[in-house]
Amino acid sequence: MHGWDAKQYLRFADERTQPALDLLARIDLAAPRRIVDLGCGPGNSTGLLRDRWPEAAITGLDSSADMLAAARRDHPGIEFVVGDIASWAPAQPYDLVFSNAALQWVGNHERLLPQLIEAVAADGILAVQMPRNHDFATHRLMRQVAAEAPWRDKLAGARDPSPVKPPEFYYDCLAPKCRSLVLWETNYIQVMDGVGAIIAWLHGTGLRPFLARLEAQEQELFLDRYAALLAEAFPVQNDGRILLPYPRLFFIATPK
Repeated sequence: MHGWDAKQYLRFADERTQPALDLLARIDLAAPRRIVDLGCGPGNSTGLLRDRWPEAAITGLDSSADMLAAARRDHPGIEFVVGDIASWAPAQPYDLVFSNAALQWVGNHERLLPQLIEAVAADGILAVQMPRNHDFATHRLMRQVAAEAPWRDKLAGARDPSPVKPPEFYYDCLAPKCRSLVLWETNYIQVMDGVGAIIAWLHGTGLRPFLARLEAQEQELFLDRYAALLAEAFPVQNDGRILLPYPRLFFIATPK
């Protein structure tokens, strides 16, 4: 995927890091020796892993050169490598395979998840968090705008449907291969200053594939139309702010 902008992504670093902290809090590993952060982005989650296990050999993997440049700048001493999660096949297993908000960009989860659990060492853990908001108004409305006349042809197929499935899918996929599997969902209610803040939040992630295909003037018109629909969908609170629900799916798996 091209066009990842680390600076834009990090505008909401605290909100993006909180689910990683919540996932980390549930990982029961005393002293993992080898850790990998798949889809590490600018390294915010990788830094948390090093804080928790400073003695471990930690690698961050991402497909974006811009994200990796930010990671190397902000987290010296951690190894960051270019790689594609879909084809990742390590020579040696890891004690912790960690992925925070990345697997929603990788398809074929029925093939991917068994592949990832095989990369986990005995008594190790696969720990994953993914947004599960593809059918929420924020994402439904951006697809609606993309399907409208001015942009329909340019934006056809710009973003595939999210591959993230319900928890039951991941249970059936992983349970036969695991001796322990914990799944949960959390709906983070984010307080946004207005529709513009929602767009800024999504600018670095969900909107990116659509905007990448448009010229600057077209982007402006697209975002104006999207903002109008968001304003209808998200009522303003008494203090003028907007509450943005953001559901996320988590699981922690230990292989047999």
